[in-house]
Amino acid sequence: MTKITFISADGQNEVVATANPGDRLLDIAQNHDQPLEGTCEGQMACSTCHVIVSDDDFGKLPEAEEMEEDMLDLAAGVARTSRLACQIYVTEDMESLTVHMPGEAHNMQGV
Repeated sequence: MTKITFISADGQNEVVATANPGDRLLDIAQNHDQPLEGTCEGQMACSTCHVIVSDDDFGKLPEAEEMEEDMLDLAAGVARTSRLACQIYVTEDMESLTVHMPGEAHNMQGV
């Protein structure tokens, strides 16, 4: 099991979830009421699942592919450690992963 910590955009709230190898971060986030829309359902046609991975955990992830980088160019509030949650899959060697919700995150599907 991997511990996933979601930190709200204002840094005031944390939600801790557990995940199994192969689980997709977008699904975990949505199952724990995080404000990630994921409009394209993981097809990399949008950037509504943009998250900011903690500096300590960013190196645990495989490098983003060019298509993901292109989508991140369209996201608001991008940081050096930004990724699309639809492209992050939990692996066996991840003990934990901490991600921050960008200030611009808003799930229009949850309204």
